[in-house]
Amino acid sequence: MECRDGIQLIGRIWQPAGKGPWPVLLMRQPYGRAIASTVTYAHPSWYAAHGFLVVVQDVRGQGASQGTFQGFDQELSDGADTIRWVRQLDGSNGRVGCYGFSYQGLSQLLSDNPAAIPDCLVPAMAGLDEQGDWACEGGAHWWALGLGWGLQLAALRCQRLRDDAGWQAIRLSLDSGAFLYEGLELLKRHDPGGMACRWLQLPASHATGWTYHQPCSALLQRPMLLIGGWHDPHLRGILNLFERACAAGGSPLLRIGAYSHLDWKGGVDRLQLAFFKHHLQDQAPAKRLSVAVLVENKPHTNGKHSRHYWRAPKSDSSPMSWGLRSCGLATIDEEEGELLPGQFGGGQVALVHDPWRPVPGRGGHLGLNPGLCERGDLDRRADVICFNSSPLNSSLEIEGRPLLTISVRADQPSFDLCAALSVLDRQGRVIQLSTGVARTRQPAGEKSLLQVHLQPLLAELAPGERLRLSLAGSAWPLIAVNPGDGREPLGPAGPHHRVITLELELAAAQLQLQPLINGKLRAH
Repeated sequence: MECRDGIQLIGRIWQPAGKGPWPVLLMRQPYGRAIASTVTYAHPSWYAAHGFLVVVQDVRGQGASQGTFQGFDQELSDGADTIRWVRQLDGSNGRVGCYGFSYQGLSQLLSDNPAAIPDCLVPAMAGLDEQGDWACEGGAHWWALGLGWGLQLAALRCQRLRDDAGWQAIRLSLDSGAFLYEGLELLKRHDPGGMACRWLQLPASHATGWTYHQPCSALLQRPMLLIGGWHDPHLRGILNLFERACAAGGSPLLRIGAYSHLDWKGGVDRLQLAFFKHHLQDQAPAKRLSVAVLVENKPHTNGKHSRHYWRAPKSDSSPMSWGLRSCGLATIDEEEGELLPGQFGGGQVALVHDPWRPVPGRGGHLGLNPGLCERGDLDRRADVICFNSSPLNSSLEIEGRPLLTISVRADQPSFDLCAALSVLDRQGRVIQLSTGVARTRQPAGEKSLLQVHLQPLLAELAPGERLRLSLAGSAWPLIAVNPGDGREPLGPAGPHHRVITLELELAAAQLQLQPLINGKLRAH
């Protein structure tokens, strides 16, 4: 395909048997058209066998396509040009649907021409805000994830430039874990103009220099199926996209499962196929198409021996809340701190963050091994504060966007407050459900009211189980270790990192579960 500036983009086509024309399914991605995102999706030949002409295209500057890869900004013009091209492609009947996750989730939302947009689309695991949906959270950069993704793209650049030594250096660093320490320098050396390198050098705490993409209203009104995962870092982006499409007058569908970024537990291909057959082949959907979230009543079993079902999210329920109470020993005694449902607590507790032995982060949506995990060993550390509810008398379903509001004073001008929400099961395990972080700069000794936004969640707790909130001063390597002196944290602890003491006042502290979806859902 030739772009408007003469650059040629290369794609691979899978054609159904028999005589066309057929509707087109298009994926535009930077990782090599032969892979075709089969890490999460069925092979394109499966979709072709159901009557679709499938096109997987290398974006500009990647794979066999010409030009220089410049990230999402290039997809505005190239995306529009590609939509016009596939409508006229030999074998195409002019109808086009787009699909793909992560980069290819956002690429299908970008066009500089409202007349050159798909007829329907299925963005998965993506968002519109390059800062909040792709690189940062709570004023902190995604350290491990951001480096890992950036180095994958840097290795592809080395491969394209035939820089075998550079590719090997990146591969060795990723395999050994050394990238957590040297990854930023590798990015500066091998992909200095890449998105990840640029993002890690932009401020995480404010919007200067960041891009927020703005799809046209016509695209947001198109039939859209949005796919998100409870353990995926882009979940907030999918939820925000759902709300934006509704506000633009669209009627998007939403499906959130117990997925991480790469593990979709059996995939969404049947659902996606039903969506495309309905909108591009005018067939009544065999599978129910609806706004739905996956409920697992035993989240700590990882799906084994667990009842699960799909239902609509609760968009109009009153938020649950808990107060926090401690007499000051919630760091030493993991059972001393209390979570009090529907009321405020009180007391104070001090936490010392020692950069020599930062509290690790694990699992969740930002971990290199994402998903549910056991964290009992972390909560037994004396630099982790724990607040526990009483054992439940009956089952409890918790759904929404957890928000912690708490007053904190620190003896250094910069600090992190990292939160984890877990379930304590009847076997004594501590299963982490959701995590969040707030990175703060304020004058040393000054008290401020912080808000920590945790990953949206949905889980059902059984009678006898308890809810736990854990707080720490780090979550390495999910986020970089804060040096405490106000400098931007960009890596592990070093010789100039400071010990940071946090004093938490609990009288006005509150953990809330805000609605997953803002506003009432439309019937589908």
